[in-house]
Amino acid sequence: MFWERKKKEYQNHKNSPEIWLIAGLGNFGPEYENTRHNCGFLGIEALEQTLGPDSWRHKFKGVYREIAYKGKKLVLLKPHTYMNNSGESISEAMHWYGIQENRLIVLYDDCDLALGAIRVRPKGSAGTHNGMKSVLQYTNSDEFARIRIGIGAKPAHYDMIKFVLGHFTPEERNTMDEAFLKAGEAALSIVENGCEKTMNLYNGTPKAPNTEKP
Repeated sequence: MFWERKKKEYQNHKNSPEIWLIAGLGNFGPEYENTRHNCGFLGIEALEQTLGPDSWRHKFKGVYREIAYKGKKLVLLKPHTYMNNSGESISEAMHWYGIQENRLIVLYDDCDLALGAIRVRPKGSAGTHNGMKSVLQYTNSDEFARIRIGIGAKPAHYDMIKFVLGHFTPEERNTMDEAFLKAGEAALSIVENGCEKTMNLYNGTPKAPNTEKP
C-alpha cells in the first residue's frame, strides 16, 4: 500500500499541468541566519510573505512548501545541504516533480552587483559562486532562470568568506529588504510573463542606502 500510494503521488506530480521550482541558495543553521550569503533564503522568505505563510516540510535534503498560484503549482525550496552542495537538493526536487530546467528559478547573492540591485537572466555561467556551480553540476545545464541579488563589493581589507558570512548593517538591511521583495516579485513575474519581460521590469539599479544620521 505504501509504495502504491507513493507511486500515485509521483504520477500526480508528473501529470500536473505546470509546476515551477523556485529555490533560494543559502546555508542552514542559526549561525548563518541573515548573512549576505543567505540572500537566496531571504528572497524565498520574502516571496512567502507575498503568497501567504504556511508550514515548511522536510524533503529533498531541505525544506519546501507547495503553493497554488494562478492555476500553477509553485514549489519553494531552501536546500539544507549547505551552499556548496545546493544542486543536490534542487536536482532531487526537480526529479520528484518532473520539472525541466525551463521551470526552475534560482535566487542567490552576488558581490559583483551593487547593494540591493537584482539581475534576472534566463541562463548563464555560475561565475565564482560555489552554490551555482553545484546547481549547474547536478542539473547538467545552465538553461534555467536565475535572480542575482546584489550584496555590494567586498571591502579591500576583508576576507571574502568573512564578508559573505557577515551581516548587513541596519542601513544596508533596509535596502536589502526591498531587494528581497523585488526578487520574489521577479520570480512570480518569470512564472507569469517569462524572463524577457521580467528583465525589462526588474533589471534596474537601486538607490544608494541612506546613511545620513537623523
